[in-house]
Amino acid sequence: MRVALPLQALGQGYSKFVIGFLVASFALLPALTALKFGRFTDRYGYHVPTFIAIALSLFSAVICFFSNSLPAVLLAAGLCGAGSGFGMITIQRTASRLVSSATQRMKVFSWVALAPAIGGSVGPVLTGGLADAFGFKAAFAALAVLPTLSLFAVLLVPANAGSATVEERQAAASGKTWDLLKITALKRILVINLLVVASWDVHSFALPILGHERNFSATSVGIIFSAYAGASLIVRGVLPFVASFLPYQWVPVIALSCLAVVFAVYPLLPAIWMLMTCAMLLGVVIGVLQPSIMSILNDASPVGRLGECLALRSTLNQLSLTLLPLAYGVSGGLMGVAGMFWSMSIALCLGVWLSLCVVRSQVPSEPRSF
Repeated sequence: MRVALPLQALGQGYSKFVIGFLVASFALLPALTALKFGRFTDRYGYHVPTFIAIALSLFSAVICFFSNSLPAVLLAAGLCGAGSGFGMITIQRTASRLVSSATQRMKVFSWVALAPAIGGSVGPVLTGGLADAFGFKAAFAALAVLPTLSLFAVLLVPANAGSATVEERQAAASGKTWDLLKITALKRILVINLLVVASWDVHSFALPILGHERNFSATSVGIIFSAYAGASLIVRGVLPFVASFLPYQWVPVIALSCLAVVFAVYPLLPAIWMLMTCAMLLGVVIGVLQPSIMSILNDASPVGRLGECLALRSTLNQLSLTLLPLAYGVSGGLMGVAGMFWSMSIALCLGVWLSLCVVRSQVPSEPRSF
């Protein structure tokens, strides 16, 4: 949908401003409603929230199939973003509850992380190919099939999966989101998570500028991006098999230290193969970081409020992806592309310190069993 809707709008002659607002619409609705949905998952478990997520995704494609007016397309973008975001929150929460140890949780979050990586690879190719061959209506029809197919997977999940106990429902109903931000360990993990999001966002923003300054071809820049994406996808596929050997609480300390070094040297490297190597290292490190962060987030969340904590993380991610590019544009003009990489390196050093604080805070190495 992120490919089809902007392309269709461009073909209709809409301005770049409208296209930008359209792309932002994918993040706007989930950013505004994710917290309420997270609390909803804590009360109602897996199936009902998943059906809602599927319905939102399906309805967005159906709207686009029958109408290409701007209001309809903007509504569809918001519903699609909400459906995707809500579905991921529900799946992450339920998957975490189906296992009882840190090692298993690292494995399951690694498997879950494969979904957006594979979807991000297959979806644009499917959409673009169908739109070129048969038109956008065919592309939207195919996109409507995908959430429909997911209904069959939902039906295979046990009826009690993710169900909350009476005590957990009471905790979810009585707690306030603001109270979560009073939990020191949770605040630190959320800041670390934002630093990780900002790091790959800075890389995506600054790499084309760096390539332009050095007169790299568009193909060369694309190859560097592909090296990052390929390494990230591969490590997510391998991680479930090696998670047993990783001290998951120490992973952020080591990984963020590596990221800080990579960002420090990145703008100094002259050759494309060197930049490709750094991009691959970024992909590997970030691919390992995310399941570890999710595991520690699970440990730090209060009883009965894991879905709300996941939703808080999702909300902060969406807001940062909306606002950070504006900050990058300003900072890039003031300090240059090298300054952006070095500033990110300094920020990641802060993340290393926060990660050490999390380890010292003695978050349980084996999370509570649900």
